[in-house]
Amino acid sequence: MTTQETIAALDRGELRVAEQVGDEWVVNQDVQAAILDFFRTQTMETREVGPYEYHDKIPLKTGYAELGVRVVPPAVARYGSFLSRGVVLMPSYVNIGAWVGPNTMVDTWATVGSGAQIGANVHLAGGVGIGGVLEPPGARPVIVEDGAFIGSRCIVVEGVRVGREAVLAPNVSLTASVPIIDVTGSEPVEYRGEVPPRAVVVPGTRRKEFPAGAFDLHCALIIGYRNESTDLKTSLNSALREFGVGA
Repeated sequence: MTTQETIAALDRGELRVAEQVGDEWVVNQDVQAAILDFFRTQTMETREVGPYEYHDKIPLKTGYAELGVRVVPPAVARYGSFLSRGVVLMPSYVNIGAWVGPNTMVDTWATVGSGAQIGANVHLAGGVGIGGVLEPPGARPVIVEDGAFIGSRCIVVEGVRVGREAVLAPNVSLTASVPIIDVTGSEPVEYRGEVPPRAVVVPGTRRKEFPAGAFDLHCALIIGYRNESTDLKTSLNSALREFGVGA
């Protein structure tokens, strides 16, 4: 398959940068390589869209009515991304190689980076930053699984995986190296790069000794888990209220 054919298949949703196999996510290195090659080989062009003018290498995505996607101006999705039926893009940005699942809301000024995999019925709240990952070859992209709620101004980068139906409170910032500490039991349990399914996560700090003294470093705290008996749509916000965190 040529580079152009690969990008066209990404745009139609026939290929993905990564797919879930059992409980694991398998990365398609050939697709990542094709995206990088596409950037190298495309030439800059000026494109006019109504009152807007763009000057870029990558065309804009088209055909939203056929896809069943709502796109609010001036939201932008690049060619080579895929938006499933029922997706809503408020003024936001979706980059090439990203895959967004059915009925997901990408709220105002949220960004979905290159190759990111966003599940069904996800809410990316206002100003959320989902990072792009294309290099090195085989690197896992950011993954947000079905039913997750990502609160306002959260940052999720460096291939972090947010488990299904997890809730990130506003301003949680996750990289591959940020400790994610479950404090619900008698002893802390630490994760890195992975938020367990249904976890409720808030910003936190952890004290560390340095030669110059003790300082508080950023971490994230799992303070509870969503109630299995709670209705999905209700529990997104009620989970935060239950643990004293506003949405």
